[in-house]
Amino acid sequence: MVARSIRGARRGAGAATLATVLAVAVAACSNPGGGRSSGAKDSAVVGIAYEPETLSPLLGYGKDGNSKIFDGLLTQDAEMRLKPALAVALPEVSADRLTYTYKLRKGVKFSDGQPFTAKDVVFTYTTILDPKTNNPSKGELDAVKEVRASGDDTVVFTLKYPYAPFAQRTVLPIVPEHVAGRQDVNSGAFSTAPVGTGPYTLVKWSRNEKITFRANPSYWGGAPKVKKFTMAIVKDDDVRATRLRSGDLDGAILPPNLARGFAKDKHKKTHTAKTYDYRNVTLPTGNKVTGDTAVRRALDLAVDREAMVDKILDGAGKPAYGPVPTGSPWFARGTERPHDLARAEKILDEAGWKPGADGIREKDGTRAAFPLWYLSGDKLRQDHALAYASDAKKAGIDITTQAGTWEVIEPRMKQDAVLAGGGSPGDPDFDQYALLNSALAGDGFNNMASYANPAVDKALDDGRRSGGTAARKNAYDSIQRELVKNPGYTFLTHIDHLYVVDDRWDGLSTQTEPHDHGLASGPWWNVETWAPKK
Repeated sequence: MVARSIRGARRGAGAATLATVLAVAVAACSNPGGGRSSGAKDSAVVGIAYEPETLSPLLGYGKDGNSKIFDGLLTQDAEMRLKPALAVALPEVSADRLTYTYKLRKGVKFSDGQPFTAKDVVFTYTTILDPKTNNPSKGELDAVKEVRASGDDTVVFTLKYPYAPFAQRTVLPIVPEHVAGRQDVNSGAFSTAPVGTGPYTLVKWSRNEKITFRANPSYWGGAPKVKKFTMAIVKDDDVRATRLRSGDLDGAILPPNLARGFAKDKHKKTHTAKTYDYRNVTLPTGNKVTGDTAVRRALDLAVDREAMVDKILDGAGKPAYGPVPTGSPWFARGTERPHDLARAEKILDEAGWKPGADGIREKDGTRAAFPLWYLSGDKLRQDHALAYASDAKKAGIDITTQAGTWEVIEPRMKQDAVLAGGGSPGDPDFDQYALLNSALAGDGFNNMASYANPAVDKALDDGRRSGGTAARKNAYDSIQRELVKNPGYTFLTHIDHLYVVDDRWDGLSTQTEPHDHGLASGPWWNVETWAPKK
């Protein structure tokens, strides 16, 4: 889920007791029978924080792989290396890098028993690219000029330009034309009753509660040993931890301060996943305060990222200076911004933002103040928001933090700041294009800050269309340097994901993860290969 995909003052003892009582009550209501899947050795229940809007790949579900219900032409192993899935091998690529040919696996069937063929691949990609399809991520396939079938077992993609990471885009799940093609793509039942070739089939999706899967006994990769797999939708971090502790969950994603509480539990293990996941603050161009470049630059220097990593993440992460993690080969050295309050104050002084009687700056009758929204129940976002507001106050900028649901926050995003998140492993195009391209300003959760910078727009196109690694590195380096001069967002931290899981399964591992954690990520990214410990 795109940025939709901490805690400040400590709660008193009474508040903590009340929170625990409420958490247990919620757990009991969401699972009246109690216990984890009746204790079955071949069942698992895990707690995730976010729920998808749809289960249709045509509308964006599972676009980065690991969808459980579906397979792509390719998939990724634990080291994020591409490997065949519905294709029998990696694609054959033409010398001009404009043609990708995939040979398909024979004998694969959808969960309804119908055969998988090349026409399903063509249908999936052409439907996503159809202007009438409401897929917010269709821009990721901009390079595709044509996709056609050559018989039942070969698919050929022709590109408009040499798009270097195209093969990584073909982890996209394939849907059956004979089912989805008979429905309205945007409103049909396929969104909640999907049919795929994957290791699991959907049993039931209870909105805001849980998604239950059953192992596909006819899966081409072999029937999973975990026969029933349930993802409990538990948006509140404290409630997730309580349900895990009570035995209602077998595993859960938790923020560092809550994961730490399970360190001495000999029946559970904590799994750490390296990520591209960042937390940032959107600085909307349409706001008189946040749209001022001087204010943006000052906030970029006033924030103490190292303190956030130490105090909020308990060391499970790194400072973020942009969407690219500092450990990535795509990171532009020299774009790190150290905490420098004195320089932040100087920038504001020189731009005409003068302190008022209460210490809050003003310019031309405008007070340096704005609201900052964060998602209710998300303790990491809450703690980041409060720390950011505290740092800004020292520079003379008054930020009021407010919690809300996405239904409350989304209509305000063009004017109000949001404690957001993002990040996608692999190629820098995957995250930066949607985050920074001015053509996508205000397009839902794309470019939430309505950031507009012609130099960045040009570099985004150069990075996307230039086939050579050196040319692409220059393009993305220039973007990172532009974000130093005019940061439309304040990037705060890159976060390691922590999962606490019952130690009763073999085969658990983690991948490098995107911001979109939950269904696609975590130790259950490969749940179909788990086996009960003997």
